[in-house]
Amino acid sequence: MFGPPGYAYVYLVYGMYDCLNVVTGAAGTASAVLIRAVAPIEGIESMRASRLTVATRRRSAQSDEGRRRSEAALARTPDQRLARGPGLVAAAFGIDTSWTGTDLCDGTSPLRLEVGPPVPPVAIRTGPRVGIDYAGPEAIERPWRLWLADEPAVSGRTSIPRPR
Repeated sequence: MFGPPGYAYVYLVYGMYDCLNVVTGAAGTASAVLIRAVAPIEGIESMRASRLTVATRRRSAQSDEGRRRSEAALARTPDQRLARGPGLVAAAFGIDTSWTGTDLCDGTSPLRLEVGPPVPPVAIRTGPRVGIDYAGPEAIERPWRLWLADEPAVSGRTSIPRPR
């Protein structure tokens, strides 16, 4: 997370979920963006297979019955929910902490950022970060969470509570 910018920083949260971050600040400065969701466009069957691989590592899915339950739950999962949440992003793409240090700007890298179509500013929403209720009001109220309006793959709440 301390740079250089454009590299992957992957950490394990709660001892079970890998989370992908893109380092954004100058080397030596802690600064990164957590990738909370990805809208599946292609490679959906690979994403499902990767999710199943990650799910079967859990103790509850290591028996034949547990694996069948995991497979059934994944089969019921709509495509747009395959990578809806930071841990699911990593699971859907087979990302773990060994990917830390990957140059995401290298066009030959198996994990990379690519330029997509322009997004009109009116389609971008901002709001408070998710899951930091323990932080002080200043951190909680910063609109550092961004998402696309009406995108079904967005994780967490997509509306901003009205002030009281």
